[in-house]
Amino acid sequence: MDKYLLVNSFEFNQKHRTFRLTFCLFLTKSSTKLQNMKNLIAYRIKNARKLKLLSQQEVADKIGVSKQMISKYERGVSIPDSTKLIKLANLFGQKIDYFFRTYKVELGEVNFRKKSKFSRKRQESLKELIKVKLANYLELEEILSIDYSFNNAIKNDKISSIEAIEKIVLKLRQHWNIGMDPIHNIIQILEDKEIKVIELDDVDHKFDGLACFVNDKYPIIIVNGSFSVERKRFTLLHELGHLLLNLPDCETNLKEKYCDQFASEFLLPKKIIIEEFGGKRRRITLPELITTQKKYGISIQAIIDSLVDAQILSRNHKKSFYQKINLNPILKKEINLSRFETPEFSDRYERLVYRAVSEENISMSKASSLLDKEINIIRKNLYVI
Repeated sequence: MDKYLLVNSFEFNQKHRTFRLTFCLFLTKSSTKLQNMKNLIAYRIKNARKLKLLSQQEVADKIGVSKQMISKYERGVSIPDSTKLIKLANLFGQKIDYFFRTYKVELGEVNFRKKSKFSRKRQESLKELIKVKLANYLELEEILSIDYSFNNAIKNDKISSIEAIEKIVLKLRQHWNIGMDPIHNIIQILEDKEIKVIELDDVDHKFDGLACFVNDKYPIIIVNGSFSVERKRFTLLHELGHLLLNLPDCETNLKEKYCDQFASEFLLPKKIIIEEFGGKRRRITLPELITTQKKYGISIQAIIDSLVDAQILSRNHKKSFYQKINLNPILKKEINLSRFETPEFSDRYERLVYRAVSEENISMSKASSLLDKEINIIRKNLYVI
């Protein structure tokens, strides 16, 4: 019996005795395999502790061992017995199979946009959460024999100025066969182009999003799932800019401006905004802004920025706009309303789980673990056809 079947046996039966048997079988392996298992469990314990923002002493106090023993666990010097491992699983909010998952994730360069407000400890916790979710995602694709090679169509396009972004976005839209029509679902387009999107719902409000390559192969974008649909769309495309643009060696603030411009141009191209609003204007009415917001899924503030960039409005108009909404709470509330009707959410991962379990590539207990849902819910959703 292999490790995968043993761990799933525990998940399905949920009996301490079954787990003890599994654990004993691990310990009878060769010394090399035993050390590999120690290293794997050590890796998982350390990552789970960082995810939960706990110190070694706090973990030790919770499960009734010394801080030195937790250190030994995390260094692979010692391995917790079954009772301690169950306590660790409960403490970390994980199922037992978490400690035995062999798929590891290495994040590429990760830059947080609000470093000053997002502590290093919370950054590390967020990275571990992303690793857990991605490991599940990539393991699932491996089980289903899904593989691909991502192609960045604009990787060689150098950026010399903000104005260069317009042509780069046009090239990408043409390469992706999007055309110039409004984009109703950003996440669907990204996933169709082999970019993984993960939404984090229970995350610090200071976190916007991030993008990187995983294991030097898989492009991913992480976004705060609690955002309004307009903000989520803009953030997704801002992070897409970080992922795809050949950004010059410049100050961080300028890189952020390039990515903001990329997001604005992708959502509402300059050519389209001129068609929608005409030439230079002295005034823009609120109904015009709301109609554009509903049509293109972009916030009114971002529309104002695009109008200024297209020289339809002056910078003084923009200054006056923000002065008005800051002095008028009712107007500010009206401006900040979310109005785009098409929801933005990712369901590809869940669909892959149900595909895998329906084709008997994984057990229902494994599906339950991957989706963090009760088995009866998984069973209820299966075999409609």
